Amino acid sequence: MKGKWLTRLAALCLTLVVAVGAALPASAAYDMPITTSMQDETVYLVDIDEGTVLLDQNGDKSRYIASLTKMITALLVLESGEDLQKTIVVPDRLTQEFKDIQNANGSGMNLKIGEEIRMIDLLYGVLVASANDATSTLADYFGNGSTAAFIDKMNQRAAELGCTDTVFSCVHGLYDQGNVSTAQDLVKIATACYQNPQYMEIANTVQYTVPANNKHTEPRELKPSNLMLDQQSGYYYEGVSGIKTGFTTLAGRCYITSLSHEGHNYMLVILGAKKEKKGENFYVYQEAAALLDWLRSRYYDRTLISKGDMVGEVALRGCDESSTAALHAANELVVNTYADAKLEVKMEVAEELKAPLHKGEEVGTAVLTLDGKEVGRVPLVTQIEYESAMLKGGLQALALVPAVLVVVAALGYITGQLSHSQVNWAVLKNFSGASKKKRRRSKTYTH
Repeated sequence: MKGKWLTRLAALCLTLVVAVGAALPASAAYDMPITTSMQDETVYLVDIDEGTVLLDQNGDKSRYIASLTKMITALLVLESGEDLQKTIVVPDRLTQEFKDIQNANGSGMNLKIGEEIRMIDLLYGVLVASANDATSTLADYFGNGSTAAFIDKMNQRAAELGCTDTVFSCVHGLYDQGNVSTAQDLVKIATACYQNPQYMEIANTVQYTVPANNKHTEPRELKPSNLMLDQQSGYYYEGVSGIKTGFTTLAGRCYITSLSHEGHNYMLVILGAKKEKKGENFYVYQEAAALLDWLRSRYYDRTLISKGDMVGEVALRGCDESSTAALHAANELVVNTYADAKLEVKMEVAEELKAPLHKGEEVGTAVLTLDGKEVGRVPLVTQIEYESAMLKGGLQALALVPAVLVVVAALGYITGQLSHSQVNWAVLKNFSGASKKKRRRSKTYTH
């Protein structure tokens, strides 16, 4: 029981992530690149990493969804925390349900009342072969014998995932009446499935063998309903994964798949595609391939700005060498985007900068937008030194101080020497005069 609660708690936490990530804008970015097989068909293509809608044709239209219903059934089983290796018995109370499935020409895995089978085998039946009998058996087990109780869980889980236009009235979607949703809601459910590794492991399986049991003496091979996964089908498309197929007369062909391309993940929903006549091609797969081809040819990693690119100039005050400062991108920005998206770069920087500015100094921000939507910000830096004229003049003046001091010192020295010479000359003069007097006196005295 503790394990179930922990699993359920983890599922609720995931719900918050999915609900935020799936809050997609209402309008699409681009016009439909193809003409669909049916005029009122739904096509909805989203970047589930960025949460942006790329294509939207009737994405909010309420429609029958056929076996896409099985996504939520399988998700509830996987989130239950039950041991999927556990063997359960197909109960007698499903006798009428199995007859109804056969009468509606519903797909199945030929389950028998009283058959002992593992839950994991039933899950592969649900997601690989889109088996309605396997879906009903799991719903009966997890609804404690009440299909209605399990349907309540389905609607509750859909609401937790943020679905607002989804109503489940059956567990597998074979019965259309009252079982409706929109592409916008289905992306939310499909994203939760996409983020469940075990769901995707099962949904991507092309071949699965159900072991023999008490009602089947030979193993059963399950054939995939998703032909884009099967390399032998003629509809194989490299890179797609999961997620679910569906078909009823009222719903038409329905399909949800994901694609990983250039490091990004996308989800494609097609509802109400043309119903093929026997021997005709599957239009839903042809349309899906054309739409994914468009995506792959138009979306790629685009370098919007490289490190060192000059973005612009801004007025610079207080610098003798330049009246403007050139601003460069501090780093590159790479965005996965549509090839024709219009790029605009705006600078967020003061109207005027003041010197000094040091090389590599961050002075502003470049704001990059594609088709009017902000996609990134890059710091703006200078690539050279911009010196202050005042500071430069002061430094030049300071540089002259030593020379001035030397000159002053020299002058002082010379002046000092001159003064000293004058004193000595006076002494010598006085001494010379005294000597002459002595000589005169001597001469007088001699006479």
